[in-house]
Amino acid sequence: MLVALICALSLRQRVSRRGVQEFLADWLGVSLSIAAIHQCLHEAGRAVAPVIERDIVPLIREAELLHVDETGWKEGNQLLWLWVFTCTTATLFAIGRRSRRMLHKILGEAFVGWLMSDGFWAYRDYDRRLRCLAHLIRKAHGLDQSLDPLARPFGAATLALFEDLLQQVYQAREGPQPPADLYQKNRGKLDAFNDLCVDHWDCAHEKTRQLAREFTHDWEAIWAVLEFPRLPITNNWAEQALRHWVISRRISQGTRTEQGSLAFALLVSVIETCRKRGVSPWPYLAQVVQQRRKGEPAPVLPEPAPAP
Repeated sequence: MLVALICALSLRQRVSRRGVQEFLADWLGVSLSIAAIHQCLHEAGRAVAPVIERDIVPLIREAELLHVDETGWKEGNQLLWLWVFTCTTATLFAIGRRSRRMLHKILGEAFVGWLMSDGFWAYRDYDRRLRCLAHLIRKAHGLDQSLDPLARPFGAATLALFEDLLQQVYQAREGPQPPADLYQKNRGKLDAFNDLCVDHWDCAHEKTRQLAREFTHDWEAIWAVLEFPRLPITNNWAEQALRHWVISRRISQGTRTEQGSLAFALLVSVIETCRKRGVSPWPYLAQVVQQRRKGEPAPVLPEPAPAP
């Protein structure tokens, strides 16, 4: 439980190593060096490593709907990326390059579920993709409010189309099963907008040009929700999973070594998976450390808590 407490203070409460040292001395009368605190965190990371491969990675790879996102992360003086993969019952974090190789290392090449993501080109290797429409709408708002005469009309047209089509999506979700194919229903509007994107492919205004090309490159992923209206339209699950750790990154400035990055990713994967399941991660983490110290297999992850 002491190791679990150190993980809770350091990771969930974002307390510095010296802060953890002071807390343990003042409240528990436990005197630990900074090196010992580091060792506890790394031991916990090693202890949960089998849990990741056995209990979390298979759920991620077999998910019917998977939300993925990535954000910059510093490891010493090296700029890497913190990745998150999250579904209904599991969350997996990894630190590495922003590359196709990194993505395939996590998901494999046979992932067949729906993949909700941003516009990073490597995601296009997977057939059943969704784009976070909130990101595109924010970009369109920026163009609509621009002073550039080339940007404003394209931004306004994009916003008007989204407003119309998303209203239809919301109505379809409340209607009978299965919902109507909104893509075919709105084929004329979509074809006209596609022509508009092609017209702006070489627009002199950079952000307008970029957004027009983004629609062209990811056309099927952006409008998949019209064919399947019950699918999500935002990547909120992944963004929410990252939010706490983005704040932590600002405080800690990331990790210092490859070993520290690995321990961090392993631990926060278990912590967030337990939290997603509505159970406390700390008794489970203590149990894992206890069993692994005995040379025994790590216990399985707790089942999701019953709905209230």
